[in-house]
Amino acid sequence: MASVESGIARHYDVSGLEQHILAVLADTGVDIAHLRTGDLEAVDEFHIGGVAATRELIGQMGLKPGAKLLDIGSGVGGPARFAANNTGADVTGIDLTQSYVDIATSLSKRVGMADKVRFVQGSALDMPFGDKSFDTAMILHVGMNLPDKKRLMSEAARVLKPGGVFAVYDVMRLRAGALTYPLPWASDESMSFVATPDDYRSAAAAAGFSVTAERPRGTFAIEFFATIRARMAAAQAEGKKPPPGVNLIMGENARTKIANLTAALEGGILAPVEMLLRLG
Repeated sequence: MASVESGIARHYDVSGLEQHILAVLADTGVDIAHLRTGDLEAVDEFHIGGVAATRELIGQMGLKPGAKLLDIGSGVGGPARFAANNTGADVTGIDLTQSYVDIATSLSKRVGMADKVRFVQGSALDMPFGDKSFDTAMILHVGMNLPDKKRLMSEAARVLKPGGVFAVYDVMRLRAGALTYPLPWASDESMSFVATPDDYRSAAAAAGFSVTAERPRGTFAIEFFATIRARMAAAQAEGKKPPPGVNLIMGENARTKIANLTAALEGGILAPVEMLLRLG
């Protein structure tokens, strides 16, 4: 398990990522010296649908000011900052990749949110938090890297208070079919653990969760990537750099990863799925 986790951490570790993010934003006219949270939205939401998907997921969670929210697999901190800004929740993020934790912390300081969000390094399958530490939790496009969904669910249940909501937004397998790598979350099949909605439901039930809402977002995903491809093609035709987006964090082979994922989405093999779970 440790070797799998170290491989996954390496997959996401992009050298000089924070400097690259800031340089790309500066190229688009953003005043880096006076950075605002909204300036980051194009580049700090590393999941299908970006900030629009985050807004829709969080809008279903019933978050209230001061609620303690855990973001499992927090990346460079976009969803955590969005939740803190838009709901007043007290947000903690945990991520396997230390450089992401460092960047999330640094970017949050740059936008004046150091007191509203915090980030720690750790595994979603063995979280360094006490029992019943959080009112609610969320996970956005992380379960594809977690081999043990039952362990994920049991850890989420452990750190949540009774009645707590766990919002899941992961890419799931809707039918059989071969996947082509690399994908945004995996260089090869050794680090990809895509599961079916049934797998998630059964793991959730075993941990004491009930499903209160669920919806597949395959069409939404296909439209999202069609828009990205169109923007990248238009920029290339004009001899410009592609606009910043989820492709930025994917590194040099972003185009290949997007093409492989789009093929699986259009083939109906994969789709992002939202699940709202309640403990007890």
